[in-house]
This record gives sequence, C-alpha cells and structure tokens, in this order.
Amino acid sequence: MSTRIAFLKGHGTENDFVILPDPDNALDLTPAAVAALCDRRAGLGGGGLLHVVRSAAHPEARAMAAEAEWFMDYRNGDGSIAEMCGNGVRVFARYLQRAGHTGEGDLAVATRGGVKSVHIAKNGDVTVGMGRARLPEGDVTVSVGGRSWPARNVNMGNPHAVAFVDDLAHAGDLFTAPPVSPAATYPDGVNVEFVVDRAPRHVALRVHERGAGETRSCGTGACAVAVAAARRDGVDPAVTGTPATYTVDVPGGTLVITERPDGEIEMTGPAVIVAEGGIDAAWLETAAR
Repeated sequence: MSTRIAFLKGHGTENDFVILPDPDNALDLTPAAVAALCDRRAGLGGGGLLHVVRSAAHPEARAMAAEAEWFMDYRNGDGSIAEMCGNGVRVFARYLQRAGHTGEGDLAVATRGGVKSVHIAKNGDVTVGMGRARLPEGDVTVSVGGRSWPARNVNMGNPHAVAFVDDLAHAGDLFTAPPVSPAATYPDGVNVEFVVDRAPRHVALRVHERGAGETRSCGTGACAVAVAAARRDGVDPAVTGTPATYTVDVPGGTLVITERPDGEIEMTGPAVIVAEGGIDAAWLETAAR
C-alpha cells in the first residue's frame, strides 16, 4: 500500500491553497511537484501551496525561529517561490489554529518577506500585519488591448503595479501577464492590479498574479491598491497622524486594509479550511520528476 501524505485545502476570499503540514521539512517539494499538486484537473487544485514547516527546520527561516515558531514556505501555483502571500498567511494561521498549534489571539508567522504579526479574532476574521509599503520612484505603464494606463509602483515584500481604470473589463482576460514598461522595473515579474472606485475609500480590483494568472483575490495586492488609492487621494497617515482604512472588493470577497501612521499596514478578512485528506506518495514522487 502506498504511503499517504496529509494535505488540506483552504481559501481566503476565494484565493485557494493546498496546505501541506511538514513540521520537520521532510518533503522534497520540487517546482514540478508543486505545480502538479496545484493543477486543477490532474492534481488537488490551488492558486498556491502553503508548506507548513517549523522555522528551526528550514534553512531560510532558522534566523526567524526565535520570533516565530512556524514558517510559511509559500509557492506559487506554477511551482515558483514567492516572498509573501497575504491571503495565504491568513489561511496558514487558520490551519495552525485548527491543528491546535495556536488559539484565538496573537501569533507570529515567519515568511520570506519577514516575520508577520497575526491576530485571530473571535468572529473568525484574521488580521495580518503586512509590513510597510515601499513606493519606488519612476514612471510605470500598464497596457492591455491597445489601451495604456499609468501605474503606481508599490512593493509589499513582492512587487505590484497598480493601475486605476474606468471599467474592470478593461483589464481583458488576464490569462497572460499584461505588458508593463519599462520591463526592467520588474526583473522577476510583477503582480498587476486594475482598480475602479466604488465609493469614498472603497475600491474594487482585478489582479494578474505572477505565476498564477488572474486570481479571485490577492492580499498583498489589496494592500498595494489601498496605499496607491490613499496617495492618489492625497492621504498619507505618516503626515496626518491618522490611520487610513480602505475597503477593497476582490472577485472572491472583501478585505479591509488599514495603514497606520507608523506605516504598518493591517489586512483583515476571512480564512476557511474546506477539506483534508491524503495524497498518494507514489503519485507525488512521479509528478516531482
């Protein structure tokens, strides 16, 4: 009988993930294996993979072990490695709660984008301290189907190009990455957000995530959009001394983003575990080749 590897499925505003608990970092997760697991027809299906590892057991996280027991070894759906995933952190925290590793209240999660502060509320919502946004200088342009828009370059530990448009349909099908120029601005690719206004401090977006295509939600993207919208609106909490909160509708739900005067950005939203089971280890070994 083949060995089985435990897995779970979860989502945050319909940004869905395969979750692999692996405290001792024993699994050999090649890009091919991750892509096979995330395949929506031949695998389990997911926009990305959350590899749950104790920080002390992973070479990329050992330096953070004193601050955070658990490391979110996040992979994009195509198998590539990413620095951070905001929706993923919320689902990661929900898994830790479900597994009995944490309860309601505060915890710290190590990521390639640094240690993130997380709060699990009694109503089930999860708030993640997403760090500070960086706003690199330089003009950026996003193009789709003959149209072009200026975009705001925002870095949330991963890169984003935020374009404000009149209609979300202008984003096209988002199957492939919208051209961004100058291309040298993003040597490792970029997440592209198209944004419309819904009401004061209330926006909606569609997003192309690098390595995944269009997704139902992007947590870091929602943060980047909120910051870009605030600056467009002439709002900077570091100047006013007052937090700025934006409601951001994504195709899979709603996120609430607050930028504090110290620059820290907090994202609040749901996180749900929907299933768990076992992967055939022999299949995964074959897929990993």
